Amino acid sequence: MTESRALSLPIVALGLGVVIAAAACREKAPPTTARASGHVEATEVQVAAQVGGRLVALKVAEGSRVNAGDVIAELDTTDIALVLRRARADRAQADALLRLLMAGARVEDIRQAEAQLETTRADVATAEAELSAARADFDRFDALLKSNSGSAKQRDDAATRRDVARERVAGARERVKASAEALARVKAGARAEEIDAARARLMSADAQVATFEQNLSDATVKAPVAGLVTEKLADVGELLAPRTPLVVLADLDHAWANIYLDEPLVPRIRLGQPATIITDAGGRIPGTITFVSSKAEFTPRNVQTAEERSKLVYRIKISVDNREGVLKQGMPVEAEIPLQATSR
Repeated sequence: MTESRALSLPIVALGLGVVIAAAACREKAPPTTARASGHVEATEVQVAAQVGGRLVALKVAEGSRVNAGDVIAELDTTDIALVLRRARADRAQADALLRLLMAGARVEDIRQAEAQLETTRADVATAEAELSAARADFDRFDALLKSNSGSAKQRDDAATRRDVARERVAGARERVKASAEALARVKAGARAEEIDAARARLMSADAQVATFEQNLSDATVKAPVAGLVTEKLADVGELLAPRTPLVVLADLDHAWANIYLDEPLVPRIRLGQPATIITDAGGRIPGTITFVSSKAEFTPRNVQTAEERSKLVYRIKISVDNREGVLKQGMPVEAEIPLQATSR
């Protein structure tokens, strides 16, 4: 009986330990923070000139820091300046033509047209007088011929002169009509369609001038964003085609870290929540979660261990204010992310 009780005591103690351990596991609180690895990235911009030409000045070198609007490079503008001068001359000509049409006829032109009309009217009067005389001659010679006092030739010649005078009167009257229409046209000035066409030519010339002025401005290349020159792609003296990249700018002031988080932890983070980037040197930089991938992926190959690379993770983006320049592109970092409470 004593031996049986001695054996039962260890068994009871072992069972009690199992129960206590199970209770401890059930009561263990979930983690409140997650720590994951990743690397730093930044927006890269290839800066190019909108126009082509020979590169005459490159004002930055690799590693230079530039602000938005700083001049990076200058292209030769000789050809553009010459074309712009011609476009401005064409524009001035189109403007002068439009103003001429809208001004209407000069007083001198109207007077000249009126004088021409008066001249043609005088020609009509002269031609009518000649016709009247020719008709009288014809009537006289016709009467003489009927009385056997004249010859048929005289009457026929008189008839010819009468017919010629009649044609002269008709021609003179046509010239009067044409002169009157010309006077009316001069007084009326240009037609609306002519003015519209001249105005359209002026607008086209304005567009040409604006285009070449923009080309002249684009020959001076400015930084679109603030950043660091990470790569130089052209040298002074090169003849470049339009939109040929000159340098690469990295906007390190607004860098971010791509962090890869295990799937069970993803439901416990939220967009806009704070997170902290930790460098290998121990620096801590506050940031904000600005992106959470909706698709799982394998851990990137640049993670050190094969065990970690075999996991399915979600990429999250932590944006930081990097104006101090602590973070560099490709730098390995870790992130410390507060986790939301789990729902029961």
